Amino acid sequence: MTVTNRNFIKRLQKKKEDALEYIIDEYMPLVKAIALRVLQPLGKQDAVDDCINDVFLEVWKNSHQFSGDAADFKKWLGMITKYKAIDYYRIYEKQRAREQQVEEFEETSSSHVSIQATLLERERRNELLFELSKLDELDRDIFILKYYLEMQNSDIGQALNLSKSAVDNRLYRGKQKLAKNLKLKEVLV
Repeated sequence: MTVTNRNFIKRLQKKKEDALEYIIDEYMPLVKAIALRVLQPLGKQDAVDDCINDVFLEVWKNSHQFSGDAADFKKWLGMITKYKAIDYYRIYEKQRAREQQVEEFEETSSSHVSIQATLLERERRNELLFELSKLDELDRDIFILKYYLEMQNSDIGQALNLSKSAVDNRLYRGKQKLAKNLKLKEVLV
């Protein structure tokens, strides 16, 4: 028996697959137009395709609940499509909102980490400066040139009219004095 405009509803209610194929062929443009109209702002074609598939699955599952003629069926199918598309829209919007919140949280946490690292670095530098202030003036100058201005030992020697070995020895002895503070020992070693 072939499916026609007159018998497709009864055949669908009897779970005949040819009736479902007929409905898909006949009503696909209507279903696609409604789904696109609701879901187009999302810009996701896969959402439209999933929605269309779910609409025809819903019609297949709930065909026994339908009572009416072909004109009523078209309205019924349109309503199912509309509400299914709205459901998909809500799901995708919630998902997008969650992803946006995660991105914002990651940005916020990374900025907190960088601020915390900056503060720790500043505190470490201040502590080092305080300890350096306890050294005599020449040793203090050598440490500042070495660890703050990152100069080479030979350049420091030229700047302060010292030999490279004298700079090396003063750095070694200064480190010994500063190493009494455990935090500074980690920095200088």
